[in-house]
Amino acid sequence: MTNSKRRRRLMAASALLGGVLVLSACSDGDAGASDKGGKDTSQAKADEAAAEKASEADIEITPKDGSSNASINNSATVKVSKGTLTQVTMTAADGTAVQGQLSADKTSWKPSTQLERSTTYKLNATAKDSDGREAHENASFTTVSPANSFIANFTPEDGSTVGVGMPVSINFNKEITNRAAVQKGITVSSSSGQEVACHWFSGLRMDCRPDDYWKENSTVTLKLALDGVEGANGVQGVQQKTVTFKIGRNQVTTVDAKTKQMKVTQDGKVIRTIPISAGSPQNKTYEGIMVMSEKFKETRMNGATVGFTDDDGKGEYDIKDVPHAIRLTNSGTFVHGNYWGAKSIFGSVNTSHGCVGLQDAKGANDPSTPGAWFYNNSIVGDVVVVQNTGDKTVAPDNGLNGWNMSWEQWKSGSAA
Repeated sequence: MTNSKRRRRLMAASALLGGVLVLSACSDGDAGASDKGGKDTSQAKADEAAAEKASEADIEITPKDGSSNASINNSATVKVSKGTLTQVTMTAADGTAVQGQLSADKTSWKPSTQLERSTTYKLNATAKDSDGREAHENASFTTVSPANSFIANFTPEDGSTVGVGMPVSINFNKEITNRAAVQKGITVSSSSGQEVACHWFSGLRMDCRPDDYWKENSTVTLKLALDGVEGANGVQGVQQKTVTFKIGRNQVTTVDAKTKQMKVTQDGKVIRTIPISAGSPQNKTYEGIMVMSEKFKETRMNGATVGFTDDDGKGEYDIKDVPHAIRLTNSGTFVHGNYWGAKSIFGSVNTSHGCVGLQDAKGANDPSTPGAWFYNNSIVGDVVVVQNTGDKTVAPDNGLNGWNMSWEQWKSGSAA
């Protein structure tokens, strides 16, 4: 029994006992008589007995009254034993009502929606026991603030279909120091049964993938059970969700900067060979396994944003309508259409600043060009393997390119 319940029962009993003393002082000696319309002694004793036998319904509200840093997912639960709930009201500090769900047996209640962060809520609950006697309980608590919580932003999106190279990439909005606890709250599995391991690139990023590319046409499930998990001192998670995405056909493209040709394979069969122009000897293209992370039908490319500037500090190039651009690295490597170069360069000379160029048309409206064809037949998560450029292998965390680490190296970065 809570202290508040005991106080209410003692006060009720005291009030009734006080009434008995007054009636005795004013009595004419007739035990069955009442004085000036007051209750007789037998009724007073009955009321006293009723007060002593208060409602057996026991209401429990979580979190406790006065709590701070409460969960936005699992807080605000009301349960009752030895009775049923008859009324539950929940309001935010501004008076906004929070809708909730009462269980079929009327013994528990919870909000219908996720709560807001940094918000104070009030809960009032009423229940009755089997004899119809009422019990009341209330509590006030404040949910965790943004300053004391972290969010995990993930790729790919729920319900999407991606290529076989797409890792689950999770970026945290706050530095994670308790990596083992956070990783324990994140699980990634595949309908293919492939083993999946996670690798921390930093306290802000963790990627998860299998040993080899995902099996085509499989389903991958990401579960975030981070609500209440301490990611760092005084900082806890707030997410509790499940995400699934599909793996499409197995498409892998190999770019050979020496032959200046690009071979596109699906399920191991070459479906097209396309002449390309890779990075010039002065601006070589990274080598290694790269994964498509974004697609743009048209985009602007300014050399100043990636360090290619002239003596005046302006970009060595600034093309506002680059067609059919597919991102391979965060640092600016793309496979993209090229309408400004002579047709003769494709398949014969490497002239770019590090990207892989395909013949294309201005305006990105001609579907017959190699650039348009490759764009239309590619999805985010497809793999592009770049060879024979003479440059270094792309860094595993420069984009979604963790495939450039061996399986042993990859697993060594796990906190599990």
